[in-house]
Amino acid sequence: MELIADILLGAGAIAAGAYCLVLSRRLKAFNRLETGMGGAIAVLSAQVDDMTKALESARGAANDSSRSLGAVTERAEHAAGRLELMLATLHDLPETGESAPRRMRVLRRRDRPDQPMEAAE
Repeated sequence: MELIADILLGAGAIAAGAYCLVLSRRLKAFNRLETGMGGAIAVLSAQVDDMTKALESARGAANDSSRSLGAVTERAEHAAGRLELMLATLHDLPETGESAPRRMRVLRRRDRPDQPMEAAE
């Protein structure tokens, strides 16, 4: 009976050793930088760094655009105020009497004397 227990105990130890060997190989493959998850993690880390830089660049551009938009808006509001003032002063002008309708003038170009005339065929 003891012999059977020792054989089963030895077989269990060998099976545990084989299981540990398989796990060790899988872990090495998992952490390998070229083909395993280690490589994927390294690539993702590099992409996160690139995205962080792009985000900072976009944030700076957005801040610059916000400042310039604020300046342009302020100029537009100032110009709108001046236009309102001009319209208000335009309404204060005295109205002129109705004048006779004007005749439209037609301007015709004259030929230059120094240019030769063209003949029609």
